[in-house]
Amino acid sequence: MNEAVQLRVEVAVVGAGPAGLAAATVAAECGASVALLDDNPGLGGQIWRGETALSKNSSGANWFARAERSGARRIHSVRIFHLESGRLLGESPDASYEISFNKLILATGAREQFLPFPGWTLPNVFGAGGLQALAKSGLPLAGKRVVIAGTGPLLLAVAQYVGDHGGEVVCIAEQTSWLKYVAFGASLLFNSGKRRDAARLSWSLRGVRHWKNCWPVAAMGRDRLESVRLSHHGLSKDIPCDYLACGFHLIPNTEMAEYAGCEIRERFAVVDQYQQSSVAGIYCAGELTGIGGLDRALLEGQIAGYDAAGRRPLGERLFASRDTQHVVVEALKDAFALREELKLLPDFDTLVCRCEDVSFGKLQPYRTWREAKLQTRCGMGPCQGKVCGTAAEFLFGWKMDPPRPPLFPVQCSSLAAISHRNCSEELTGESR
Repeated sequence: MNEAVQLRVEVAVVGAGPAGLAAATVAAECGASVALLDDNPGLGGQIWRGETALSKNSSGANWFARAERSGARRIHSVRIFHLESGRLLGESPDASYEISFNKLILATGAREQFLPFPGWTLPNVFGAGGLQALAKSGLPLAGKRVVIAGTGPLLLAVAQYVGDHGGEVVCIAEQTSWLKYVAFGASLLFNSGKRRDAARLSWSLRGVRHWKNCWPVAAMGRDRLESVRLSHHGLSKDIPCDYLACGFHLIPNTEMAEYAGCEIRERFAVVDQYQQSSVAGIYCAGELTGIGGLDRALLEGQIAGYDAAGRRPLGERLFASRDTQHVVVEALKDAFALREELKLLPDFDTLVCRCEDVSFGKLQPYRTWREAKLQTRCGMGPCQGKVCGTAAEFLFGWKMDPPRPPLFPVQCSSLAAISHRNCSEELTGESR
């Protein structure tokens, strides 16, 4: 049986990306006892994956150093599978955790949305952010021809990363129109930080073909990717490549917030000006409340951390800066909305649920997500619908079911340890 760890803190933070890292750091600096939990082996989430306080040219280095000095307890490689009033239950490879808290900050980030099309399951077809994450873990980019397709600014950031690490960006295929793209650029004129970022990215990608009204129709190859077929202004183009990186938006990881009873509206957690959710004592920050980028996530995390630690006035000083970033959220939503043509990409045999091998054609007869799950097992594999669920929502307009415990697959030994401890508490009169 795994080691059973019990911990009581004033503030628990789930998610060690920029928002969670900032929240835990400032709360601990204010004197609160803090536990920062993440399922990755290190700090930083996806955006600062693999970086440390000593990393050169790292925008996260200062926050890593502050976190180390703050005294916040950092618990890595732990997945929270259950949440109830004042208590988190989690599991790591060698321990089960029961963490009691007064205040909880959820900074669970976002994942990529995948849209199925013929060939999307071929080896060397990746999510855009997934390609970057794998490259940071050792996937070779040098000398590789890479097509980057989908929508949004993430495509540009990934293209820059590929170019900086020796890859050849063959083209960027952006599904939105030139008009919407230009309108988004104009919305950044009054945000100096975003304007500088856009200018830097544009300069670094000079000479790279950046096509608008363009999206992948099929990935082709025998046993791995050899080329991608793009639709560009209605015309087909076959582009030879080694890697295809697709990113059709980011989807917030709302499962834990939903499970806690937080109000979710248009896929995002609803919060007040202090990042307080609809549930007392639970805060939400970062991509969970809206896809708005690094600066916004850091500001929201700090505001939540200060408020949870009882230092509300310190957070109020950041309101104006954070509210400026909200303009970016709305601009992104308007500029990069997915077009209806993308619903026509899959054919009858295109897999939608990779875990259970369920094709688009097999899902077409059903009217709801629940009905499709019962009849086809779509969404019942290891990812529990995190990939196919959002794809099916877009393709069929289905409403997803709320999450049920456990939030993640969990070892029986972790459940047994928790069950044994609860039983012991009841026998000794120590239950809460």
